[in-house]
Amino acid sequence: MARLATVYGGSGFVGRYVVQRLAHEGWRVRVAVRRPNEALFVRAYGDVGQVEPVPCNIRDDESVARVMEGAEAVVNCVGILIEEGRNRFEAVQNEGAERIARIASEKGVKSLVHLSALGADENSPSNYARTKALGEKAVLRHFPQAMILRPSVIFGPEDHFFNRFADMAKFGPVLPIVGGKTRFQPVFVDDVAAAAEMGAEGKASGIYELGGPEVDTLRNIIAKMLKMINRRRLILNLPFWMGSVIGFVFDMAQAVSMGLFTNTILTRDQVRLLRHDVVVGEGARTLQDIGITPAAFEAIVPEYLWRFRPDGQYDEIKQSMLWLRKLRRI
Repeated sequence: MARLATVYGGSGFVGRYVVQRLAHEGWRVRVAVRRPNEALFVRAYGDVGQVEPVPCNIRDDESVARVMEGAEAVVNCVGILIEEGRNRFEAVQNEGAERIARIASEKGVKSLVHLSALGADENSPSNYARTKALGEKAVLRHFPQAMILRPSVIFGPEDHFFNRFADMAKFGPVLPIVGGKTRFQPVFVDDVAAAAEMGAEGKASGIYELGGPEVDTLRNIIAKMLKMINRRRLILNLPFWMGSVIGFVFDMAQAVSMGLFTNTILTRDQVRLLRHDVVVGEGARTLQDIGITPAAFEAIVPEYLWRFRPDGQYDEIKQSMLWLRKLRRI
């Protein structure tokens, strides 16, 4: 019988790539999600019956234990960038992580992979970074041999980084950002999934910091992205105090809207995060240490941002025609 893995948050951005890799290696995969009916697409990642979405609430012991029954490997990809309803940073990224690791230990699971983030710090003013660090600590307390992955900003076709800024670039001549001097090290989502697969297979354990081959400031990364989508925009780097004010306004709008509005634009907690570089630390174990050569974002991102070009999929054809006209005039 095929080995069974449970992937919490397996229909999310990173989780779906982990599921695909595990299914390709012959694992049966249980995809633990809050709304299975919205995750039916994961079934196509394997043969009939190989990948199955199942309901799970990581805030509940019984729910977590039920979907872990019989699993040899567990991968926790659950995380949030915005607090909404009962999904608070503390409940999801600390208590939820602790619950999964504790139950995995009790059930004798062979391997556990936990997705954290670069910048995780118990003393961080950011609740996101603080609870990520507390979650790591709880995981290692219950499951010392776990693999902890700390990626920088992750890019890929479904990302909320390049897609978001590219969408913003469609409107107006100015593209405002906060933290333009903050350095990032974008890492490809499938490279993160490849590392998680190795952890699930029991081929790696411990803490790994994941970044791509390029380290640059947010401003420069956005400038490169604008060239990819053939749009000229003035990048306006707003000061942190102004970002905090904007974040406060949108946070309050979410609070008073009673769930009608979710602040996906900019939160005060995100502004706190942007004050610190998100790059691999000196001496840290990296993707290269487990035999993975990270992909550069400049080689991948143009493949999925084409729809944000002025003429979409026909933009390159149009540019070629313009060059031909110029050559004929010469």
